[in-house]
Amino acid sequence: MKALLLIVLMLSGLAARVRAEPVVVVNGASAIQQLSQDQVINIFLGRYRRLPNGETAIPIDQPDSAPVRAEFYRKLVNKDLNEINAYWARLIFSGRTSPPLQAAQPADVIELLMVNPGGLAYVDRSQVDKRLRIVLEFPK
Repeated sequence: MKALLLIVLMLSGLAARVRAEPVVVVNGASAIQQLSQDQVINIFLGRYRRLPNGETAIPIDQPDSAPVRAEFYRKLVNKDLNEINAYWARLIFSGRTSPPLQAAQPADVIELLMVNPGGLAYVDRSQVDKRLRIVLEFPK
């Protein structure tokens, strides 16, 4: 019984450590210093595609399979991926707007940010390096 309890405690601690911690980032050379959660919502949900400096915003999504994607949308708009996919299916069908650019692999997100001046993406905090600037952090 003690061994089972120990295993459960270890697994729960491991689950807490592997949970994605999304942060919203831009290219480190961008003039954007900070964005509000409402601005990020509006950009990632296709309501508008301009950054505060007037530059065209290019939102970049992680692949569907990336754990950080589900956590990002949960923290951003308190929706799961099925709800987000249904939202985009309705908008695409109506022709009103297009979804964010979707990276094929998680590593591609940073590369897309480097080549798109108006790029805006989310990554796990552990991926942030000097090439990126955090413009929105979510409360823990």
